[in-house]
Amino acid sequence: MSEQTVFLDVILPLPLQNRYTYRVPRDLSDDIELGKRVVVQFGKTKVYTAIIAHIHNTAPDQYEAKYILSVLDQTPIVNTVQLELWSWMAKYYLCSQGEVMNAALPAGLKLASETEMTLNPEFNGEHSILTDNEFLVWDALRINERLTITEVMRILNLKTVMPVIKSLMDKGALLIDENLVERFKPKMETYVRLGERAEAEEDLEAVFKTLERAPKQLELLMAHVLLSDRYGERKEVRKKELLEKVNGVSGFSELVKKNVFETYEQEVSRVERFFAGNGSGETKIKFNEHQHRAIKEIKTGFENKEVTLLHGVTSSGKTEIYIQLMEEALEKGKQVLYLLPEIALTSQIINRLKVHFGGRIGVYHSKYSNNERVEIWNAVIEGEGLKYDVILGARSAVFLPFNNLGLVIVDEEHENSYKQYEPAPRYHARDTAIYLAGLHKAKTLLGTATPAMETYNNALHGKYALVEIFERYGDMVLPEIQIIDLGEAIRKKEMASHFSSALVELIGKALERKEQIILFQNRRGFSPVLECYLCGWIPECKNCDVTLTYHKASHNLRCHYCGYTLDSPKRCGACGDTNVQSKGFGTEKVEEDLAHFFPKAKIARMDLDTTRAKNAYEQIISDFEERRIDVLIGTQMVAKGLDFDHVSLVGILNADSMLGFPDFRSYERSFQLMAQVGGRAGRKNKQGTVVLQTYKPNHHVVQNVLKTDFALQFKQELEHRKQFDYPPFTRLISVTMKHKERQTLDGAASLFVNALRGRLGKRVLGPEYPSVSRVRNLYQKVALIKVEVKASIQNVKDILNEEIDNFRLNKDLRSVRIIVDVDPM
Repeated sequence: MSEQTVFLDVILPLPLQNRYTYRVPRDLSDDIELGKRVVVQFGKTKVYTAIIAHIHNTAPDQYEAKYILSVLDQTPIVNTVQLELWSWMAKYYLCSQGEVMNAALPAGLKLASETEMTLNPEFNGEHSILTDNEFLVWDALRINERLTITEVMRILNLKTVMPVIKSLMDKGALLIDENLVERFKPKMETYVRLGERAEAEEDLEAVFKTLERAPKQLELLMAHVLLSDRYGERKEVRKKELLEKVNGVSGFSELVKKNVFETYEQEVSRVERFFAGNGSGETKIKFNEHQHRAIKEIKTGFENKEVTLLHGVTSSGKTEIYIQLMEEALEKGKQVLYLLPEIALTSQIINRLKVHFGGRIGVYHSKYSNNERVEIWNAVIEGEGLKYDVILGARSAVFLPFNNLGLVIVDEEHENSYKQYEPAPRYHARDTAIYLAGLHKAKTLLGTATPAMETYNNALHGKYALVEIFERYGDMVLPEIQIIDLGEAIRKKEMASHFSSALVELIGKALERKEQIILFQNRRGFSPVLECYLCGWIPECKNCDVTLTYHKASHNLRCHYCGYTLDSPKRCGACGDTNVQSKGFGTEKVEEDLAHFFPKAKIARMDLDTTRAKNAYEQIISDFEERRIDVLIGTQMVAKGLDFDHVSLVGILNADSMLGFPDFRSYERSFQLMAQVGGRAGRKNKQGTVVLQTYKPNHHVVQNVLKTDFALQFKQELEHRKQFDYPPFTRLISVTMKHKERQTLDGAASLFVNALRGRLGKRVLGPEYPSVSRVRNLYQKVALIKVEVKASIQNVKDILNEEIDNFRLNKDLRSVRIIVDVDPM
């Protein structure tokens, strides 16, 4: 045991700029290791789980170090590479390591400090000074001794109980205590094995004879023997499985009492396990010459560069190339991280990957429960029993504790879903994955049919290797694209609701041929607004400066920013007229109108409203694959790499809503979305058709989609970006300031930005109110910092941090929130 006093620098799950130092009691010195969790007190009453980030023998100068309370882990749950990644993310994205820790660790690994209440023994018991609610809490404490906040909420049937608790404290009736609560609970299941009386074969024969007069018990014993034989070496079976086999519980307890059966609890996994193909050769991929060339060029690229961009048109066979490279990485004993932009994609990709990798695949994303995520985390660390070499997941998968990462694949790398917006860290999973791969000395493959401007520019300038495939797999031709001029169609009276006559006709023909259709409308809900026909009144959110979206299914108006809802008004809120009409259209209205035209068609919707449940994505995709759905209507979810065999027609109902979005990336994103949605058509066996409805048929983006000309789109967009100093010619940092009072925000924003401009000059733009100037009752103003590519962005970040610190010294303005977003999307 060390004679010197040991100190720890720990990462607390709080937005602190510095790590905090604690002292280690001598009896815990041997248990200390980087990456383990320790329980510490921070402040007067709060207790937290912290991660050990540094071990040393130097006491802090500014404060007396408190002792840690306990060490939670036998082995580290975070490795040194992760700690290095967290440190980089905090520095690059201008946040704290505590915020990174909060994003990285599954909630089940973070112990919660839960407030508990006990009766104050010194309380004189004078009930008359207590209100009815206070007496209910006091009486419950008298019976139960301890209560949590959650239990008090349940007793009082109230959501806000703190005023009651505070009043009881003020009256001296109760005391508050903070206790740590372990959130992760392993799933336990009861197993059955043969007891002492039936372990030996001769004993078992004797038991069979004695049970001849107890048919139920005999049936149970026979079922157990059959099940245990089926599992080979294993001599026990699940109790649930055994009882299902005999359709009942009768006789089971008697066999346990007779020592014929013995039961015990065993930890089991909540996570679904995948199994490989049947070994019939179906796992062998047949590559065409273009894929062979691409694989060869990717390997050559990896010899010279850490990152390779695979730019392949839709349906060019990129996934098969990924599988080949993954197999080669696994043969070398390496781990693979396969990132996807949407949870919806995991179910389709899993079906393709499990044939090759079976139980070696783990899936990790936010739809999993906290306990399931902890199991995946532990399986990546330990690799005992449950071991994953391939992790398939959305952006949060970059935080898993890989110890031997060899390959990172970022599919659909252009997707803005890889960007985390709220809360901090506001990281981009693609860029974080590239840095993570570098820490492991692994290679990164970025794949897409429509690369991001910055990514393609990096490839052209030699920062990344570039591999391109311009041919579809199996010589399938790209879809035929028909552009419908909506202005002309309306003039000629060729519109039926929001569908051109050409689109309606093509839908009808596709349905007759038993083919499937995808319709894309990048707005959910029934209609964007309700409007009074007489005076023009439009219902608005009371918390945000936006109009409310009408949802017909729930017959209410909803704010898509804060969730505020309002019953659909029968009269105008201003003039009282009853003629309140819906304007515009969302996916709900498309679904309703289409059902009028094609009443026999099976129509489904895939948007945020229909995919909130855990397995909703998988169910919709499965139904569409199994042809239980004829027409799938969706938002941008349907544009993200889904592969369906029988889709012959794709309709883009309104291209202009994307083109007119007030953002310098709107043309880039419009091209990507339209090209990706169009790529869903005719993916197998025959050419598909894409119908693109627009009021701007001659717009250069629409024409580039028509020609499937990414190179021209890139060139035009690059000229536009260069002219106005946008990425890839500059790096951006967005600074958003928020406050509940507009006047306070105006003064604070001017003060802060003027100070920043005094040091950074013309690089600073703003502050300005964005198009939605108030969200959740907070007004917001945005300033933008443009940093030249050749300049040091770290120096700019240091100056920004200094000015934020200076601003916070002003006590009158501390209530103003400052949110920094590096590389905003």
